[in-house]
Amino acid sequence: MKKIIQSLFLFLIGGISYHFIEILWRGYSHFSMFVLGGICFVTIGLMREYFVENNIGILTQLIVACITITALELIFGLILNIVFKLDIWDYSDLRFNFLGQISLLYSVFWIFLSLPIIIIDGFLKYWFFGKEKPDYKIIDNYK
Repeated sequence: MKKIIQSLFLFLIGGISYHFIEILWRGYSHFSMFVLGGICFVTIGLMREYFVENNIGILTQLIVACITITALELIFGLILNIVFKLDIWDYSDLRFNFLGQISLLYSVFWIFLSLPIIIIDGFLKYWFFGKEKPDYKIIDNYK
């Protein structure tokens, strides 16, 4: 039960945060971005726990988080924008885009957005759920 409450709490934090980032960036958002933000936040948090247990540094975490967010954005884009034709976003005017749903430029943005997600996830779990205090390493430290 504690794991479900933790996941729901983190989902809400991620969803609300991403929804407001979208409003600041584009001036508006869509409910699906709340869902996508929540899923990304929870997923990156779970990966962070795995990486911490295996002494994998933050740089690797950022790259994996970027790939994960980009993949989730593609899945959501294909379903919402291509299949259901909701036109929530369209990157077609950007260079190096794929079907207008993902772009290299935004993938780079996800690297930088992933850093606060990783840090905030660690401290939220420490403050609210009694997890170990986060200690971030920049590079991998294999045993």
